[in-house]
Amino acid sequence: MTTTDAHATEWEWVRVDAGDLEPGQVTTVVAGGRAVCLTRSAGGWGALDNRCPHQGGPLGDGQVEGGFVVCPWHGYEYDPVTGAPPPGFRDCATAYGVEERPDGLWVRVPRAERRVTLMDQVVDTLCEWGLDSVFGMVGHSNLGMADALRRAEEDGRISYVGIRHEGAAAFAASAYGKLTGRPAACLTIAGPGATNLLTGMWDANVDRAPVLALTGQVQTQVLGPGAFQEVPLAEAFSAVAAWSQTVLRRENATELAALAMKHAMVRRGVAHLVLPDEVQELPGLEDPPARPRAGRIAARDIAPPQADLERAIRLLGAAARPLIVAGNGAREHRAAVLGLAEHLDAPVVTTFKAKGLVPEDHPLAGGVIGRSGTPVGSALMARADALLVLGASFSNHTGIATWVPTVQVDLDPMTLGKFHPVDVPLWGEIARTVALMRDGLPAAERPALRQEIARRRARWEREVGRRAALTDGRGALHPAAVFTVLSRLVPEDAVICVDVGNNTYAFGHYFTCRGGQDVLMSGYLGSIGFALPAALGAWAATRGARRVVSISGDGGLGQYLAELTTAVRHRMPIVHVVLDNGELAKISREQVAAVRPVWQTGLVNPDFAGYAESCGAAGFRVEDAGRLEEVLAQAFAVGDRPALVQVRSSAGPV
Repeated sequence: MTTTDAHATEWEWVRVDAGDLEPGQVTTVVAGGRAVCLTRSAGGWGALDNRCPHQGGPLGDGQVEGGFVVCPWHGYEYDPVTGAPPPGFRDCATAYGVEERPDGLWVRVPRAERRVTLMDQVVDTLCEWGLDSVFGMVGHSNLGMADALRRAEEDGRISYVGIRHEGAAAFAASAYGKLTGRPAACLTIAGPGATNLLTGMWDANVDRAPVLALTGQVQTQVLGPGAFQEVPLAEAFSAVAAWSQTVLRRENATELAALAMKHAMVRRGVAHLVLPDEVQELPGLEDPPARPRAGRIAARDIAPPQADLERAIRLLGAAARPLIVAGNGAREHRAAVLGLAEHLDAPVVTTFKAKGLVPEDHPLAGGVIGRSGTPVGSALMARADALLVLGASFSNHTGIATWVPTVQVDLDPMTLGKFHPVDVPLWGEIARTVALMRDGLPAAERPALRQEIARRRARWEREVGRRAALTDGRGALHPAAVFTVLSRLVPEDAVICVDVGNNTYAFGHYFTCRGGQDVLMSGYLGSIGFALPAALGAWAATRGARRVVSISGDGGLGQYLAELTTAVRHRMPIVHVVLDNGELAKISREQVAAVRPVWQTGLVNPDFAGYAESCGAAGFRVEDAGRLEEVLAQAFAVGDRPALVQVRSSAGPV
């Protein structure tokens, strides 16, 4: 039988593979780019459009009963040849012609016409504004957007990383934003897919990382009464997103896409687009308006007020022991920061979030200050007579001195003097401000200060060496041993993603950053499980140009362990080091410090190295210090897939 389609201009016959379909059975085939419900009966073949006209159920997943195809969703029935319903019913399925020929079975369907969709135009706008990476999971309420992203990937405009859990997508996008200063996107379905993003979105929000969330949504006609997977997403994201909007009309969809990118980039936070089901299926505009980035993003290299700059120069010029404190906000300006330090011959320390901003083997480097720092940085802070704080927020974990005369520089005026007054709050872009300071301050030489730094570092290195030789009662390695070796092996341009826990404190204490290494962490949120998903984001941002290393404890790795398969699938040569001590050791220590019993911190772990092998990664295991460097070197030699190194480590004080 042949039917007509009022909206079709051309028809074509397409050969399909019916497999071993027996009489009385039904299946789904693809013909000419559309799904077809194919049936076989004693009288011959039937072909219907696979979409049930009631609510879109897949007819090919149903069954044949009483001579009718029965939809698996709600039991609606249709004649398998004509598409007509039983007497008394009005819904009618679209029927297609079928012919059995000597060379196979042929179905006559409307010729597929490639049309530009509204989601294509939204993706075009996002790409024009610089989006090039998306992390996510394709599902039933984001299929229209997913199809547009697929076409953009085929065109080479974006790369898409399919993850195993939406929380990992959020952390990956957050890490991408922290490393590059540009937004990556997360794609999820409505309801639980979207809410799974929230922890990673909060990480991006509090650490000022640009991220774009693209979430599906149920059809607007069923919003309100409580439809399946209905969550008021704009409300759910209201506290975490700098901007959140639902796309409802074709006319302003691309403008909302441009505004989402602008908010993510300018506010350095989370922007959120909600995409209802039916909106994702709309055709594009015939003449979509241009949404260029040019003219909508202002330059950021603003200078501070001249009078404030002169006050800062006088304060720093009068200091005998000035100290530069570099925070994460100065990460993009490392060359300018180090240049000023060398001009003033002044030591530089960093917050933990900014670790690696200054090479820690530089003669003026004092390392990290605060709870994750070293005695070198603490001593320099205690003896300074003036502080120049660049891009730091004075977190209580960092412990920047409040009693020392201070110049604070930041592009965000709300950060200046946020928790207490400073002597000179300077509102300006850091690199521009530092360059003006360098012009206004005479060069200095402080050989005694350099010698003091060298003495203190040598003393600390001896202590690290002593700790590195320690083992616990089980013979497990002290974390100092692990990070001493990693300090030598990790390439000087690597990106290092660290987790939360004892392993994090140990990394701050014992790992020596060199060259241009970047360290990414869940800073203000302090979310366990960050490291491995962050490594996915770092890899997407660097695409093999830099080695990516991630470090976690066994508790953190367990949170997103399945994402190792994501790294395998996308052939990401990430090296992940897991310090396996069999417990949530940081929490055990906190319970002891609070004079409480150690309770519910023990872990039952898999064989992490064996698990890695089962996923298709390279798995390595280290149980004694004698093989540590050899095994880690083998892991770094793996270049075509991820490698995981399981190190049996002690759980004691770090």
